[in-house]
Amino acid sequence: MRIDLHCHSTASDGTDTPAELMRNAAAAGLDVVALTDHDTTRGHAEAVAAVPHGLTLVTGAELSCRLDGVSMHMLAYLFDPREPALLAERELVRDDRVPRARAMVAKLNELGVPVTWEQVERIAAGGSVGRPHIATALVDLGAVPSVSDAFTQEWLADGGRAHVEKHETDPFEAIRLVRNAGGVTVFAHPAASKRGRTVPESAIAEMAAAGLDGIEVDHLDHDEAARTRLRGLAGELGLLVTGSSDYHGSRKSVQLGACTTDPEVYGEITRRATGAFPVPGAGGV
Repeated sequence: MRIDLHCHSTASDGTDTPAELMRNAAAAGLDVVALTDHDTTRGHAEAVAAVPHGLTLVTGAELSCRLDGVSMHMLAYLFDPREPALLAERELVRDDRVPRARAMVAKLNELGVPVTWEQVERIAAGGSVGRPHIATALVDLGAVPSVSDAFTQEWLADGGRAHVEKHETDPFEAIRLVRNAGGVTVFAHPAASKRGRTVPESAIAEMAAAGLDGIEVDHLDHDEAARTRLRGLAGELGLLVTGSSDYHGSRKSVQLGACTTDPEVYGEITRRATGAFPVPGAGGV
């Protein structure tokens, strides 16, 4: 059983529509796929309608969080998307994305890069605008060779020359909100140091005490040493261990199913969730 619990669509910064993601997940031989767009559930309805036979959809979101000045992402699975408090927080984060992206475009212009807001908006194509859309614009202009190369101190990484902070949720509040909405929380790529500063392991222990369910260990941004360390930490703290691709379509080179989650862990996630349930394929559209 092949399970990928971290994927993005055009509802945020992926290049596959939600329906295309479902078809591509089935073609990649996945049995379960999670749709976890940034701070939005806008792609859920399209994905649900398109799940083919043989594939199960886990609905979710990747929440933008910040702890002591360090940005981090919290995967939230199978929560009630209509729960008012969590919905309000997601909207607050999402509404800050446009002014933040505009400010980053202005900084790039000051650095001599002729990127325009219209270009970024066109790349986002109605999705929840974020740094990957700006990074794609930099690639299109020839300023960097790839999207990954845009996420450096030279450009868009946390603290980088063109970086602008946005509203992000306190992770302890995110854990509380998701739990109250019947969902399950997993700290995404906690040791992805090439993206910027990471939170200390002591903070992960505090989050575990506050109700964090798991950590994403098997991720392409984690080398083997990091995976071994995180797996040991998860064991000490009683946290679930997940693995996933963090698929973004053609925006990144990673493929669906590049890393996967153990079926027993997936089963435990579904047992803990009360806000929503996995959606088995009904043939799609």
